[in-house]
Amino acid sequence: MSLRTVTRTLVRDERGISTLERFGLFAAVLSILIFIPAVRGVFGELFDATLGQVDEEGNLTSAAIAMRGIAITIVSIVAFIGTGYLLLYTNLGSRLAFLVTGAATFGWMVIGSLLFVVYAPRGLRPANLQGLNAFQVRIPSIALTLASLILFLMFVAALDRYDKEQPDM
Repeated sequence: MSLRTVTRTLVRDERGISTLERFGLFAAVLSILIFIPAVRGVFGELFDATLGQVDEEGNLTSAAIAMRGIAITIVSIVAFIGTGYLLLYTNLGSRLAFLVTGAATFGWMVIGSLLFVVYAPRGLRPANLQGLNAFQVRIPSIALTLASLILFLMFVAALDRYDKEQPDM
């Protein structure tokens, strides 16, 4: 490592907290504030105003149901994958944490989708699946398995390349 590289690294580290660290602090403060009933009430009203829209009969509209599903998906991805990445980021650095998180996520997706291929829904099927044979029901999970496997192998190859680039200590 040259002196210029070390100097750039030191200068970059002395600038203060990074964007990811700011986001982590914001999330930590927000998770503490949510325990205050008044703050929780504000979030509840905001949720009802955006995702709690009902029709004349008092049922949730299809748009509200779709938005809830999208919100739940985004929050779950941030919560489960993001916390793992944040923990790895603090110990491994940004690049290696990204590679490890990606390999773990897509490895988990390969296992989960492969289990769905093997143990696809059995028994009573919904009306919209009538006419589909056992293979056709598994096509989406087979596609997810293959896509996840390709991405998992790409992350493992990137981890191997990263390991070879690092000098022996």
